[in-house]
Amino acid sequence: MTTTQSLRADWIAIAVGTGALALILGALGYQYLGGMPPCHMCHWQRWPHIAAAVIGLIGGGFLPRRYAFYVATAAIMLVLSSGLIGAWQTGFQWGILPGPTTCSGTRFVLGSDMAPAPSCSLLQQVFLGQTLAFWNAFFSIGIAAIGGVLLGKTAHEP
Repeated sequence: MTTTQSLRADWIAIAVGTGALALILGALGYQYLGGMPPCHMCHWQRWPHIAAAVIGLIGGGFLPRRYAFYVATAAIMLVLSSGLIGAWQTGFQWGILPGPTTCSGTRFVLGSDMAPAPSCSLLQQVFLGQTLAFWNAFFSIGIAAIGGVLLGKTAHEP
């Protein structure tokens, strides 16, 4: 008789939290090191990543294991929500989805004099001809999908 060992839900939560942390750090790197200020929709994408990183890393690492499934599920859903916002912004930038009519304002950028944020429809191509919104959607949805599949294979403790 052979048994297959599945990943633990707390490890999945930590992995998803780490992925979210990597994505938010990448966005902050582009902002502060690359001089690319975020638009309003970019901020909408950041908050779920911050929450997923905190929930996944702290919850997965320190809460009792009986809560791990719920912690992993929350982290996955938060990463997925950021990815869906990124997909919406990408569709808006490509002109195939409607977007917000007012998408500007001031955001604090470290070391600046509070310059207005760029428009959400601005196509600032950063890697392989795509925007950060596209890459956020791609990686976030991918992380959420992999995390969801792996979590579905774990033994769920009620």
